[in-house]
Amino acid sequence: MSNGIDERYDMGAIMGGLYGDGIIACKGAFTQEWVAHLKEDIEKLFAEAKARPGGVLERGPQRYYVEVHPERVRGFVELVTHPWVVAVCRAVLGPDYKVVETGFDIPFPGAMHQPWHRDFPAPEATLVGRRLNSLAFNITTVDVTEEIGPFEIAPGTQWDDLAGSDPMFPDKSLYPRYEARAQRKLPRVGDISARSALTIHRGTANRSQQSRPVFVLGVDAPDARNADKHDLQVTQAYWDRLPEEVRAHLTCRVVSSLEDIYQAHTIEGLRMGVTV
Repeated sequence: MSNGIDERYDMGAIMGGLYGDGIIACKGAFTQEWVAHLKEDIEKLFAEAKARPGGVLERGPQRYYVEVHPERVRGFVELVTHPWVVAVCRAVLGPDYKVVETGFDIPFPGAMHQPWHRDFPAPEATLVGRRLNSLAFNITTVDVTEEIGPFEIAPGTQWDDLAGSDPMFPDKSLYPRYEARAQRKLPRVGDISARSALTIHRGTANRSQQSRPVFVLGVDAPDARNADKHDLQVTQAYWDRLPEEVRAHLTCRVVSSLEDIYQAHTIEGLRMGVTV
């Protein structure tokens, strides 16, 4: 093990992918059974959140985001201790990385193209220091096809400086740049990806009759502040059962009983969607 990174994974390839294109993936990281349980949990948690005021965030027509409690997801420990996930976090964010977000995004049939965007303004660490200090891991729960609204990303744009315009939503005059670079991702059940949330991307229109639930794991380097947008909670009983290797990398509140999460990371510019 070099630099605390599993030797099955090459640190240079991880760094090159995330500092280059801004996205990498591990095919077949999880079994179909594991993903099926994740999908069941997402569907149950979505129904609960949708019934509660402030439980879901609209990310466009027929598209929702929900932040969830780690202990409500059966495979949470397996996810955050997966050797590839650990290797990517250690390589890019350093040994003291912190899990700050657990949630999921669901585009239902009828979801439209989102505008090109990044998930939050680029920090000084990236714009000036040329360093990535946060990552988003995505786990699909269905085999993605062109009709089901695949994720689309413009590689290399995590370094774009949007000064002079909205820090998250590029001016439409820049769209040709993103469309020329655009790659649609078609992961299959069991795959996991890691990306910089600063890389310009969008969800595309779901023209199928099937939803596309995707789980999101957000991870920060010690100097990042994305935990401020989230409210990761675990109960004392769950915390006590967690392996030390997991507790060491969680930024969370330890509570006697779980409290409802009222979504704070609103991205107002996504609510309308676009029809192109």
